[in-house]
Amino acid sequence: MTTVDSAPSTAPSTAPSTAPSILQDSRWRRGRVWIGIGLVVLAALVVFVALGGVAARSEALDPDNPGRGGAQAVRRVLEQQGVDVTVVRSAAAFDEVEVGADTTVLVTSPEHLGRSTARRLLEHARGAELLVAEPRLGAELALGLPQGLAQPLGAPVAADCDDPLVDGLEVAGLGGTAYPSPQGCFPVEGGFLLARPDRGVAVLGVSAVLANASITEADNAAVALRLLGQQGRLVWYVPDAADVAADDGVGLGAVVPRWVGPSLWLSALTVVGVMLWRGRRLGPLVSEPLPVVVSATETTLSRGRLYRKAGDRSHAARTLRAAACARLSSRLALPGPSDAVGLARQLGPRLGRPVDQLAALLDPTGPPPTTDRDLIELARLLDELDREVRRT
Repeated sequence: MTTVDSAPSTAPSTAPSTAPSILQDSRWRRGRVWIGIGLVVLAALVVFVALGGVAARSEALDPDNPGRGGAQAVRRVLEQQGVDVTVVRSAAAFDEVEVGADTTVLVTSPEHLGRSTARRLLEHARGAELLVAEPRLGAELALGLPQGLAQPLGAPVAADCDDPLVDGLEVAGLGGTAYPSPQGCFPVEGGFLLARPDRGVAVLGVSAVLANASITEADNAAVALRLLGQQGRLVWYVPDAADVAADDGVGLGAVVPRWVGPSLWLSALTVVGVMLWRGRRLGPLVSEPLPVVVSATETTLSRGRLYRKAGDRSHAARTLRAAACARLSSRLALPGPSDAVGLARQLGPRLGRPVDQLAALLDPTGPPPTTDRDLIELARLLDELDREVRRT
């Protein structure tokens, strides 16, 4: 009795203490997995936030863009050479930067300039060396620069000018923009790749000089460092499109001649007038007699010749059977055209012929004749049936 009583008491006391420990271990293992995943995600977020400033700068020729189209390499080399590089990214920030005779102002992404921001740029950069990197049509108009012409560049282009900064150097790239100007360097068809349209203003038409991917080609690096490092201070201005007001942009209307608008309106009115003139109704339709009368027999024979030339026996058979059904319906005074089965049921008792045989003869969807002899035989049978109905 003692042994029997002690066994039940020992088992319940041991099980409750072991099960919670196992459950806690499994929960702890699952918890460690989720804690590890959370730490990895948190680390990724920290890295993303830390590198966000660099990753967000993906514009071409941006000084903080390490990609192939960026210009971070030029900026770092200039800073290593002792040039004070100041990067500004808004019109307000540029207005606050001190600019003088010892300053070079580089403008990249000039397509983000509007009329007012371009005017503020020219006024504030007066007295400094202003270099604009490959401006497009809108920026050219806003800055008052000559209109450039895109040029493919096959081989390196020599400076071929008296400017001591770039004398004896060559630039290379897949393509560039040539700007007409009284003075300039790197001449190509249509102008210069480095144009100087005004005193203290230069236009760089080959962006490969500044880009990370092509700065090591030819003398691109030397040209970039000499142009941007000629002064002890460089203000790198990257315009922000948010500074351009709704009515401040340079659109297509600024480059289109004034006479284009009135000409388009006049052309539209002319087209509308011609449509009204030629499209008006000239009165009710008038029936006119045909110049030539063609007999039904000739038309039938001509169609038969066409069917025979085309070899379309099935179409000819369908036409013969459909015409026979229409004639027989008319002779029997039926209210409307009847099908082959209905006609056969009407004609069978009257003619004393099997209904199935008449239905097979009149059915337009029946088997077509395979030879011209079979087609002629079908026409003969239909004609005999028509004559028999007329006699009856």
